[in-house]
Amino acid sequence: MTAVLFLCFLLICFSFTPSLQNVSESEPLVRFKRSVNITKGDLNSWRTGTDPCNGKWFGIYCQKGQTVSGIHVTRLGLSGTINIEDLKDLPNLRTIRLDNNLLSGPLPPFFKLPGLKSLLLSNNSFSGEIADDFFKETPQLKRVFLDNNRLSGKIPASLMQLAGLEELHMQGNQFTGEIPPLTDGNKVLKSLDLSNNDLEGEIPITISDRKNLEMKFEGNQRLCGSPLNIECDEKPSSTGSGNEKNNTAKAIFMVILFLLIFLFVVAIITRWKKKRQPEFRMLGKDHLSDQESVEVRVPDSIKKPIDSSKKRSNAEGSSKKGSSHNGKGAGGGPGSGMGDIIMVNSEKGSFGLPDLMKAAAEVLGNGSLGSAYKAVMANGLSVVVKRIRDMNKLAREAFDTEMQRFGKLRHPNVLTPLAYHYRREEKLVVSEYMPKSSLLYVLHGDRGVYHSELTWATRLKIIQGVARGMDFLHEEFASYDLPHGNLKSSNVLLSETYEPLISDYAFLPLLQPNNASQALFAFKSPEFVQNQQVSPKSDVYCLGIIVLEVMTGKFPSQYLNTGKGGTDIVEWVQSSIAQHKEEELIDPEIASNTDSIKQMVELLRIGAACIASNPNERQNMKEIVRRIERVTL
Repeated sequence: MTAVLFLCFLLICFSFTPSLQNVSESEPLVRFKRSVNITKGDLNSWRTGTDPCNGKWFGIYCQKGQTVSGIHVTRLGLSGTINIEDLKDLPNLRTIRLDNNLLSGPLPPFFKLPGLKSLLLSNNSFSGEIADDFFKETPQLKRVFLDNNRLSGKIPASLMQLAGLEELHMQGNQFTGEIPPLTDGNKVLKSLDLSNNDLEGEIPITISDRKNLEMKFEGNQRLCGSPLNIECDEKPSSTGSGNEKNNTAKAIFMVILFLLIFLFVVAIITRWKKKRQPEFRMLGKDHLSDQESVEVRVPDSIKKPIDSSKKRSNAEGSSKKGSSHNGKGAGGGPGSGMGDIIMVNSEKGSFGLPDLMKAAAEVLGNGSLGSAYKAVMANGLSVVVKRIRDMNKLAREAFDTEMQRFGKLRHPNVLTPLAYHYRREEKLVVSEYMPKSSLLYVLHGDRGVYHSELTWATRLKIIQGVARGMDFLHEEFASYDLPHGNLKSSNVLLSETYEPLISDYAFLPLLQPNNASQALFAFKSPEFVQNQQVSPKSDVYCLGIIVLEVMTGKFPSQYLNTGKGGTDIVEWVQSSIAQHKEEELIDPEIASNTDSIKQMVELLRIGAACIASNPNERQNMKEIVRRIERVTL
């Protein structure tokens, strides 16, 4: 009997062991809290004697709800000294995320936590040098984010020797010297950002020759190598004499002077030619990058004064002029094919081709279908003019009918075009300009301007808005093989309040088949790559890419024709979900919102369902939209 009672006692003790362990882990966490100053919030939920894994401790993640595995405390204005000895009492701690705080001083000895897998300390004020062997005792590290601090000295060689390192961000510091070579044993590094430091020498071949590695080195003036397109034997010497520098400066000045004279002569000749052949030449910069912007000068022969009655005719009667299809209009004689702007949606007012001709234009960039320009007209209306070539599958009358159909579309998440201009060799499509530009730019462009505004609530709003717009398009163009056909983040525009508007839709019937397969993103879906077939399920695949792009914050390599650069988001997501590591996919910018992790994971799973290789395994658009709508804050 005594033996039986003793056995029962042991069973009871063992059944309570996890809970007791959890409570014991509260003590080092509370000590950690007391060691730092908190200026922008509180950690009142951290209390001794309570279970950190009960779901109520802010910023605490637990492995299977039994033991603390992660500390995610961001944007609380933390300052003071981090006592690593306290954290050593958390045997299963795998992630430390303290980014966007006020922590300063030397980097704490995180190497005393050998089980650490993620160390995320971005946007603090840590300073000083890091010992070369600092990371020698942390072999499990996969993600290291030390960007935008004040760290100096050389990049630790031990960091580049981590075989499991997947992401390394150290941009925006004061690191000097050469970049240590990456260990040959590392086959998993996906993202490396060392930009905006003071590094020098050649980028190691163990890094520059890596495929599928997203790397950034800009802002290091003395760095050279193939990723920067700078030959190392041509880089400027920092020890040259003063005379050599003067000679170089003189040579550069002479070259610039010659170029200016040459460009002036070319401009005079071009101006003379354009006076003889007045045409709509706002678009003479086809190969400018997305970041360049220029003031486009329209020839005087086009910009000559127009009397007020003609202005009113152009502004109010443009639709009538265009609908005649006689090829006559502003700037073009009979048979020239110029015509005027044809309004299809006058909600923002009416305008004519002369109004556009007088507007200064700003180059927005080149896309798969053509070039895009921003124009601000005299009445203050900002529009985007897209110059689209190869859109000549339909005859003039059928093309006009299709554009009039576009102009009648009304949905809060679909961008309705305002007008178009028809020419045999190219078409101009005019739409309202959106102040936040595209989702692509907000996610991956200047992260310092907009990325911090992409909260979890905003991202959910964008995904749900895109889904609703796609559902509308799939109903409006149900008979099309591709109701949209070109859905990607560059074709999702954002209003001032981050309301998404879908553009560049339903172009498939307007394009020649060869041009469509090269220009439209849906033709990169697995079914076309494998079987040269597309369907409305191809739009579902494109929607899945956007969902995953927004949730991970990564630029998909699927958008690139070469496949080089960015992140293979399909392989990464499918692999992580198969290993039940969905939470590791979430963008660190929103992962701190621990109350919504379940909803974030659900969205990731919906996105993963959209990108299934077999289109028969994907749900249709309406069902996918229904699932997305069920995800709430």
